[in-house]
Amino acid sequence: MTLDAAYLRGSMAVILSVLQHSSCPQNIVFHFVTSKQTHRLQNYVVSSFPYLKYRIYPYDVAAISGLISTSIRSALDSPLNYARNYLAEILPTCLSRVVYLDSDLILVDDVSKLFTTHIPTDVVLAAPEYCNANFTTYFTPTFWSNPSLSITLSLNRRRPPCYFNTGVMVIELKKWRQGDYTRKIIEWMELQKRIRIYELGSLPPFLLVFAGNIAPVDHRWNQHGLGGDNFRGLCRDLHPGPVSLLHWSGKGKPWVRLDGGTPCPLDALWVPYDLLESRFDLIESSIII
Repeated sequence: MTLDAAYLRGSMAVILSVLQHSSCPQNIVFHFVTSKQTHRLQNYVVSSFPYLKYRIYPYDVAAISGLISTSIRSALDSPLNYARNYLAEILPTCLSRVVYLDSDLILVDDVSKLFTTHIPTDVVLAAPEYCNANFTTYFTPTFWSNPSLSITLSLNRRRPPCYFNTGVMVIELKKWRQGDYTRKIIEWMELQKRIRIYELGSLPPFLLVFAGNIAPVDHRWNQHGLGGDNFRGLCRDLHPGPVSLLHWSGKGKPWVRLDGGTPCPLDALWVPYDLLESRFDLIESSIII
């Protein structure tokens, strides 16, 4: 996970939900990527979870800032949103597999079930796929009108590409390093700076590199979109089927709606994991980044 002041409240909820629903919480190690060595953030995590196994890794935002293009929502332009691109370089080489989680979700099932997802030998990551989504909307007309670009999504794919949400992924780090996938993602970001081919933050480069080549995971592991769309953050219902992970992707975050007195019905499911509650204003004001 990434760790920063703006999403600290969400991160704490994720940690609590993971630990509460794990059959062996003592076996879980958290790896936090942060833009700076934020000792106060670390202190709040440790004081809430004194026996937590964790490591913190600094992330050089200057190295990525020049590659970031403005997107349809300013929050998506945060350099930490792009840390997932660099996990294979940031994390120790002794780690072969990790679960990447966004900070706006909760688990209601044992994360080890997700961690042990079967990934074929020639596949780098696993995530729930959503093949009913309109894939064309994730790229601009400029992209689709250029055959040399659009053909990318039909070359060397195991099957037709589908949308997947990058907020929940199982990543084989060793295979990622061997395939030099960070470089492949950066190449698309560099092209985006010259020719605008997408509008949605860090997601499209992942789709261009991995869509159609991932190991599909049951949809129960990412009931996404609970934060609504990227513009208004309207309330949404759960997708049909069982639930192992609820994800408030989109503009509306549960802690913001709750504090504003305008919660959505499903935000009540997040409340039991909210450790900071009304104390957050005081905590946030004391954190210096």
